[in-house]
Amino acid sequence: MNKVIFSPGRIKVIAKNTFLEAVRQKFFSFLVVIAFGIILSSQILRDFSFGAPELKFIADFGFGAIVLFGSVLAIVATAQLFFSEIENKTAITILAKPVFRSEFIFGKFIGTSALLLVFTGMMTVILTVLLFWRESALMEIDPEAFEAGRMVAYGDIFIYGLVQWLKFSILCGITMVIASFSNTNLYSVVISFVVLLICHLQYLAIDAWTQVDFFPVRIAVFILASVFPNFQMFNIGDQVALGESIPAFVTLRIIAYAMVYVVVFNLLAVFSFRKREI
Repeated sequence: MNKVIFSPGRIKVIAKNTFLEAVRQKFFSFLVVIAFGIILSSQILRDFSFGAPELKFIADFGFGAIVLFGSVLAIVATAQLFFSEIENKTAITILAKPVFRSEFIFGKFIGTSALLLVFTGMMTVILTVLLFWRESALMEIDPEAFEAGRMVAYGDIFIYGLVQWLKFSILCGITMVIASFSNTNLYSVVISFVVLLICHLQYLAIDAWTQVDFFPVRIAVFILASVFPNFQMFNIGDQVALGESIPAFVTLRIIAYAMVYVVVFNLLAVFSFRKREI
């Protein structure tokens, strides 16, 4: 009898099928169209930027669209793709074959993360093209303002896109953990959005931890701050919009930080899913 071993090939097949299923979903197409429209609308709304420089306004508007719709996609798509396998009983068929539950989780995560990469890449390219086109027009209108060259650091815009994709991947991992023990799609989505809010406010817990004198409370706050990732680390949009370069060590630190949480949340999802009855 041949012993079944952990197989990257099976993970690849599950990831590919997950990605193709996600791309076919109307929800993904809807979000892409809406995000695309909102980024383009920044050109129309630039007159209402309340004094902010035009290029910065367009960049901030585009960054906001990427963060908002990317976060929604990360949570909703992950939950839908996971529960579609459970509700359609295809998970039983897959796991009845020589497929480990860890391979199922990793495959689902990689497929969804690939979808988020495509979404983030598309939005980043659209925003970059829009900024380049508008900056070129402004250079013709007022060449004196651009004597030092272009103001927008286009390479850093793609770094911003990479950083946001890493954040979305963490959010995907968090949703996967919740879905692994949840009974309904709706519950997973709602709790994931609550965790998203906590992650954005996590820096407040860190500040509180440094100011609390009562030791048990300090320990509780420290654990809370350690369990939930600090999404404020990924907010580098203001620097990019102002044309400031992102230091390489900052990018590397964010990548390392994100990878640790991605690995941890996937392992937690595997641990939880192994105990689940399907």
